[in-house]
Amino acid sequence: MIKGKVENIKDKIDGNELDLSLSNLTEVPVKELAAFPKATVLDLSCNNLTTLTPEFCSLTHLIKIDLSKNQLVCLPEEIGQLGNLQHLDLYNNKLKMLPVGFSQLKSLKWLDLKDNPLEPTLAKAAGDCLDEKQCKQCASRVLQHMKVLQEEAEKQRERRLLKERELEKKKEAKQREKEAREREAQKKKKAEEKERKRKEYQAQMTALAAQEQQKKKKEEKKKRAAQKQGKKTASESVPKAKRSICSLFFSLLLKLLLLLIVGVASVIAVCQLTELRKEAFCVPLNAHFEETVRWAQGLEVVQQVIQKMSDLRT
Repeated sequence: MIKGKVENIKDKIDGNELDLSLSNLTEVPVKELAAFPKATVLDLSCNNLTTLTPEFCSLTHLIKIDLSKNQLVCLPEEIGQLGNLQHLDLYNNKLKMLPVGFSQLKSLKWLDLKDNPLEPTLAKAAGDCLDEKQCKQCASRVLQHMKVLQEEAEKQRERRLLKERELEKKKEAKQREKEAREREAQKKKKAEEKERKRKEYQAQMTALAAQEQQKKKKEEKKKRAAQKQGKKTASESVPKAKRSICSLFFSLLLKLLLLLIVGVASVIAVCQLTELRKEAFCVPLNAHFEETVRWAQGLEVVQQVIQKMSDLRT
């Protein structure tokens, strides 16, 4: 033995039996044992083993294992993988309970759990195991007990999973409610923002409409004032134009009349004061002139004018 390991395992094999008892082992040399699959009986009694590794359960070729008089405090959960195991000696260890996977040892026919600090229900199921018959009964009762524990563990696991699923569902429901509230709040916020923008837009449109209306009123007012001013100007310009035309007409008429009077006076003066008065065209003109003078002198107004002119001379 060197540091608790076997120097030459092959020397320990006798037929299908491998004897590693009293080898001061603190751990099982699993890799070395796996090299001898024909060694189906393994004696590990009277060593210093405290635990078995999960890899130990890969030695599925084993039919009989003696682990008595060690310091084992627990067995690996994977022990149920030893499907060919029929005989298991765990006498005089420190086991308090067995793993739930122990119920998977379908081929187990013999079991010894004496001198272990087993918990009460397991100790009751194991019994005394004082002879071959009792050890066989021990294997049967312990397997049945472990199956019950497995079923109970399975139920507990299912209840735990169910509870976890329920908690997960509640958590998901709360998350969904939270997300729904957040979506609703976001939706409400968007609606409020949209309503605010709509009101702002409506206020802008109202202000623009008011400005446009005010602008139209000012333009109409200006237009009416312009029309009124235009009418006034037109009404003033029409009489002025008429007066201007009439004045121009009368002025022209007066000029023509004066010209005619001057012309007539000139002709009369020529016919009265010059040698031409005896001419043929002046004779009737002079006659008409004298007749007109006599007619005018006969008028009372003319007489009054002549009288006033005489008075002024005196």
